[in-house]
Amino acid sequence: MTRRLFLVSVAGAMAVASGGGAFAVTPVTPVTPAAPVKQIRVGYQKTSALLVTKALGLLEKRFASEGVAVSWHDFQAGPPLLEALNAGAIDYGYTGDSPPIFAQAARAKLLYVAAIPARGEGQGIVVQANSPIRTVADLKGRKVGVAKGSSGHNLLIASLESAHVEWDEISAIYLSPADASAALANGAIDAWSIWDPFYAIAEIGIKARSLPVDRNATRQNSFFLANRDFTAKYPETVAAINAEVSKATDWAAAHRDETAKLFAEASGVDFVAQKRSVDRAEYTFSPLTPAVLDLQQQVADRYFKLKLIPNRIDVREIVWEKARA
Repeated sequence: MTRRLFLVSVAGAMAVASGGGAFAVTPVTPVTPAAPVKQIRVGYQKTSALLVTKALGLLEKRFASEGVAVSWHDFQAGPPLLEALNAGAIDYGYTGDSPPIFAQAARAKLLYVAAIPARGEGQGIVVQANSPIRTVADLKGRKVGVAKGSSGHNLLIASLESAHVEWDEISAIYLSPADASAALANGAIDAWSIWDPFYAIAEIGIKARSLPVDRNATRQNSFFLANRDFTAKYPETVAAINAEVSKATDWAAAHRDETAKLFAEASGVDFVAQKRSVDRAEYTFSPLTPAVLDLQQQVADRYFKLKLIPNRIDVREIVWEKARA
């Protein structure tokens, strides 16, 4: 299915798959909202397509004639954003690949509603410029900083797998990006698995060097998610949000300098670092294709294999049926 057909199909949705177990997604009778939606609460991060959507005022313009208010809620990372989504504090948001897996394992009330397929170039495993570490295999016995449950976590696991290094052959040090950056700079850790813009900041700020990684093993997608109950009540609203976010990704892809400036102003990160991040980012709005879901399932299976989630999950159980390719 092309993106255009996907958006047309979703825009006409009057039902959402829901029910069964905590995340079972099977067709049911459409839920009729008790009243029209009055507010849409969007969770965003300061370097994402949703910030572009906000800056362009796309949702406000789309829903103005219906009297629907739009509120924006800033999050520093994906896990707390999904906690808010599960609690019903926000209705729609965006994260990397790993946070939804941990959220689903905790039986959170969320659905995948769209994706941004990516080549995996916006993240890397970095070391100090003068480090003797040259390959991922050289990480054996080393301390590697990573944010637990983040896309960087998956990057590290997948890279080690491709280099035939067991997880317990390294010392994973769970750190926030700010703490990991300082730890790498002062030598407290030997390497850092991280995503943009922190990746670019490390390259530019401390001249960190990236290790070569197998990009076929480390391709990672990002996802748009919605609260399950909100989607069941207002499928047409979620479809409309998707359509406007798709416009934002098109704009970002065509206006990379402006996007980098927007991100720099919002985040306080230097424009040069943001420009590097934006130039290697993907802005391709997509339905949930079999390829995207297969890759996401591989990520989930990695975490289960390492006992980082308590049970094996099927990512397809929390995919909005109208978002499937």
